[in-house]
Parts: sequence; C-alpha cells; structure tokens
Amino acid sequence: MNKPLKRVVVTGLGALTPLGNSVSAYWEGLMNGVSGADSITLFDASKFKTQFACELKGFNPEDYFDRKEARKLDRFSQLAVVAASQAVEHAKLTDEAINKDRVGVIWGSGIGGMTTFMEEVRNFYLGDGTPRFNPFFIPKLILDIASGHISMKYGFRGPNFATVSACASSTNAIIDAYNYIRLGKADAIICGGSEAVINEAGVGGFNAMKALSERNDAPKTASRPFDLDRDGFVMGEGAGAIILEEYEHAIRRGIPIIAEIAGGGASADAHHLTAPHPEGLGAYNVMKNALEDAEMRPEDIDYINVHGTSTPLGDISEVAAIQKVFGEHAYKLNISSTKSMTGHLLGAAGAIEAIASILSVVNNAIPPTINHFTDDPAFDSKLNFTFNKAQHKEVKAALSNTFGFGGHNASVIFKKYEP
Repeated sequence: MNKPLKRVVVTGLGALTPLGNSVSAYWEGLMNGVSGADSITLFDASKFKTQFACELKGFNPEDYFDRKEARKLDRFSQLAVVAASQAVEHAKLTDEAINKDRVGVIWGSGIGGMTTFMEEVRNFYLGDGTPRFNPFFIPKLILDIASGHISMKYGFRGPNFATVSACASSTNAIIDAYNYIRLGKADAIICGGSEAVINEAGVGGFNAMKALSERNDAPKTASRPFDLDRDGFVMGEGAGAIILEEYEHAIRRGIPIIAEIAGGGASADAHHLTAPHPEGLGAYNVMKNALEDAEMRPEDIDYINVHGTSTPLGDISEVAAIQKVFGEHAYKLNISSTKSMTGHLLGAAGAIEAIASILSVVNNAIPPTINHFTDDPAFDSKLNFTFNKAQHKEVKAALSNTFGFGGHNASVIFKKYEP
C-alpha cells in the first residue's frame, strides 16, 4: 500500500558567506548589492593569474572551537559545523523531546578537505622522505566527515551521508533530505553544504582551466553574470545550512515555519567534462523535472536564482533553457545571480543560493545581479535580470539552479508556507 507523501517545511537557516557570517548579514549584503570580492589573504597569490576571491571576513575558528579541536577539522568542516549550529539553534532542534534517531544530516561539498591534502603532501615532500603524516589527515579530508561532525555534536542518529556533484552538491543534499522526509524516513534533516578551497591548489587548478576571472585590477566588479565583458567566475568560500522538517512534526513542536519546499529535480548534460550543453538541454530538463515534482506550472514561479557563474558559455546556455521552459512567462520572471556578490562557492553554492531563494519568498524581494555594465546581445533584452538594484514584488515561489562540472544539474523550488 502506497503511503501519501508528507509535506516538508523549512524551520531553520544558518549561513557563513563572503557577505557576512550570519543569515541576516548575508541577506542585508545581498539586498544592498555588496561585493564580497577582494585580494586573497589566505595565501600569497602574487604569482597567480587570479589574485582575488570572495573570502569569509572575520571568521576565526577559535571563536567556535578550542584550539585542539579546531586542528582536527579542515576548514570546510569547521564552516559546516558553525553554519549547522546556527540552523539548529534557529529551529530549536535541541529540544529533549525530539527523537534523535529520526533527525539526520545530509551535507554536500564539491571538493572537501583540499587544504588538508595539499598541506600534508607538501610537508612530506619538503621533508626527508620519512612518512610523518597527521593522524587526522584522512578524517580531515574526506567529504562525508562534515556530516559526521554535525551528527556527533548533537547526537543525531538519522540518515547521514554526503552528496558530491561538483557545484550541484548541496542542492542535491537538499533534494535528498526532502525525499527522505516526505517518504517518512526522517522527521527532520540538517542539509546544505560547505566549501573552502581558496588555496594554491584550488586557485591554481581553476586558473589552469581558464575558468576564473583575471580582473585583478578591479576584483569587486569581476563577477559579471550576463555582462558582455564577463571573463570567468570568482571563487568563494563558506557554508549554508537548512533545517527541513516534516510539517506535522514542526506543528507539534510549535516552531515557526519559514517556507515550504515544493519540489526538486536532477539531470545530466551527458555532454562534456566542464562545458555546458550548448542548447542548455540538461538545464532545461532539470527545471522541467523540478516543476513536475512540485506539481507546479511555469507560471507559478516568480523568481529564479540562476547558476549564473559569469562564464561566457554557461550564462548563455542557462538563459536559453529558461526561455524554453518558461516561454512567454520568462518575461514576467525576475532572474538574478547572487554569485555576482558572493562569488562561486562551488559545492556550497546551492545551499547559500537556496537560502537566498527562501528569503526572497519570505521578504517579497529579489536580490540583484550586480556589476552589469554592458549589455550582451546574446541575451533577450526583454528579460528581467534584476541588474544592479534589488527589486520588491510578491514572490510566491522561487526556483534555484545549480550546475556542476561533469554535467550534473540540480534545481529546487521553495514556496510560501500556507497552513
């Protein structure tokens, strides 16, 4: 006998972003069109083609962990635990009446502990050849360790694993969490993602691919989605956490409900290692899948937080897919790329952009696509890209897109909560 699917709602949020180390600071930065880009401070980037990024500001691990504990966690896990703690506190998930066997953690990261791996291998090769590796080397670098740390901090014993799909990783984490809860396999799940690869290997590797902007003379205006002169993305770091909860469970707890998750979709380009499908086929399929899963029409969506990385090919294929999915309604939508402000958080991008989409629904406001200077004739001028200034309008539902290297696509839809 098939059981009816359960409703799933959002009851908590947490965020560490280049615009601020809380959800409120992040949203304020978005609405004010603030750029999080600046010269790299995490390492000496003077010899690199790209010398800037969107780093966290004022994040000190010892504000959250004692020194000994902090050394056991790679930066991506530190960010995960802190963002998740914000969300858990927001949702009051520490109530003793909660059945911790039915609270899970599903966490995404595209790369995981790259800094740990780089430092350990470098120390070995600079040494005398004697293998002296940190006993926490492997536990620090593996991608699933962040979800493990979160569960151990709170004793949550429900479903626990990591999702890896490059830049779609944390959107896939959100969708998996949604599915577990609506199928009745968990009461609540902490989901989201974190990334921290602003280091020599990360920047150098993406430079070698010619994926990053090299606008070193003007970093704050370097992320230019949909602009004629866009020249690549700006790397970011951070974490976003969302508490998804079964509707009746949230009602019984008496916790305020922020929004409702309506559906999610996934697809593959099956085309190229790094380039998007030229006709946006994967992007078309994933948005179509998300709408079908949510049982919504294109006309029900008011805002799309696009993947919009500021790359020459990626922006074009995504917009082509939007126009194909939404038809004439595309001209009534607001579209914006918050990566113009935060940079690209890789595996954590979907989490913080989902939070931006949720807050757009809650506040009836659209964050802008900043750094637009010159129209690109490749884009239909009648589309509303929300250039340079936030806009206010009723937002009943918002869709968030994320696309990853390897052709991985994931989209998720949030809507206003109605009892």
